Amino acid sequence: MTQTPRHFSALARLLHWTMAVLILAMLFIGVAMVATVSHAHSTLIALHRPLGVALLALAVIRVGVRLKNGSPALPEDIPALQRFAAMASHWMLYGLFIAMPLIGWAMVSAGGYPVTLFGAWHLPAIVPQNVDLFALLRALHTWLAFALFATILAHIAAALFHGLIRRDGVFSSMARGER
Repeated sequence: MTQTPRHFSALARLLHWTMAVLILAMLFIGVAMVATVSHAHSTLIALHRPLGVALLALAVIRVGVRLKNGSPALPEDIPALQRFAAMASHWMLYGLFIAMPLIGWAMVSAGGYPVTLFGAWHLPAIVPQNVDLFALLRALHTWLAFALFATILAHIAAALFHGLIRRDGVFSSMARGER
């Protein structure tokens, strides 16, 4: 039987903070990408697609690390509803981390566009080209981006609550790896 860790592993912390930076960059790139019709649009797309693929790979690794190593227990005085909200929001984040790039990849495939990673290296289409499917996936990608942004804001608020108000070690278990 494995013991509950007292803090997140170094790999979990590295994945967390790397993905945090990349996801925030992706959200801003995504907003800028749909808000412009200038020559910057193609540059933003060229950044967005490979970053999405990289985030998908990191998310799969991160879920594996979480399943293998678990996470530190919350302080015992945290109410059951807050414990549930913490667990549910983490799994929602993981789900969105995986769903967003897959839906983006499917959307681009349905639009008949290649997912260019580097130079001439392309990912295969994962759905057939279909204008109606493209429109549906584009709307879904947009709405899930809003859901991801809202969930990230809630996650940051909870982290700040634990780090600045409760000072119970929850924040430091991810920030420094100790409690």
